[in-house]
Amino acid sequence: MTNEKIMIVEDEKIVALDIKDSLEHFGYSVPCMADSGEDAIRFIDQCRPDLILMDIVLKGKIDGIEAARTIHDNYGIPVIYLTAYSDEKTLQRAKLTEPFGHILKPFDERELRTNIEIALYKREKEKEKQFNHENCINSLLDNIGDAVISTDINGNIKYINPLAEALTGYTRKEALGCNINEVFRVVYEGNKDAEDPTRKVFREGAFFGLEDDTILISKENTRIPLDIIGSPVTNKKNEIIGAVIIFYDITERKEIEQSFRCYDISYS
Repeated sequence: MTNEKIMIVEDEKIVALDIKDSLEHFGYSVPCMADSGEDAIRFIDQCRPDLILMDIVLKGKIDGIEAARTIHDNYGIPVIYLTAYSDEKTLQRAKLTEPFGHILKPFDERELRTNIEIALYKREKEKEKQFNHENCINSLLDNIGDAVISTDINGNIKYINPLAEALTGYTRKEALGCNINEVFRVVYEGNKDAEDPTRKVFREGAFFGLEDDTILISKENTRIPLDIIGSPVTNKKNEIIGAVIIFYDITERKEIEQSFRCYDISYS
C-alpha cells in the first residue's frame, strides 16, 4: 500500500470520478479534485499533493498548462498531463513546464498506473539528488572559516553554520525558520538600526559591507564589530529566491586600528 497523495484536475466530473476510483484502487489517496486551473492552484496549500494529474483543456481563465507552470514555479510539484489534444503547438507549450508525463485520452488503467509510478520514482530520485547536493554544500559551509546564514525570499533562515551559531549565540535548532532579524541583530555605532541585509540583497544584488561601524548584538547581548557580505540565491530562471549573508568578527582589526590612532595622537 502506498501513501502518496494525488490531485486530479479535470473539468469532466465523470472522468474525474473514474480516475479517482482507479487511483484509490492502486492504493493512492486523492485529497482533493479541481475542475479549473484557478482551483488547482488555490487547493495546493490545502492538499499538498505529491503528484498532480492535470487535464490541459479546462474551464476558467487559465488552462492546465498555465496552471502547471504556476505550480511548478512556486511549489515544484510534479505534473502528468491528461489530454485528448496532441497538436505540436500544445505539446511545445506543455514541454516548457517540465511535466513528468503526458497521457493521451482515452487511456487504460495500466497506462495510467505506469506513468504515475515512473513520475513518483523520478520525483524521489530528484529529491534524493537535491538532498545529497544540499548536504554536500552544507558540509562545506560548516567547515569554512566564515560565519554564514542563508535565507529564503522572506528572510527566514534556512541554514546557519557553526561559526554563525557561535557569533550570534543561537543554535541551529533555535535559528532555523526564524526571520534573520531575530537572530542576526545588527546596529550601527550609537545603536542606530542597521539595514536588513537580506532586503539590501533583494534590492541591490550582491553587496560588500553595510556601514563602517556595524555591530552584531548576540543573544547574550555581546557587541561584536562585523564586516558583512551579502549575495543573492537564484533559481534556474535567474530569479532571486533567497540570500546568503557572510560575516566576520573584526574585533582584532578594530583594536589594531585603535592602537594606531592612540599612537598617532601620542606621537604628535
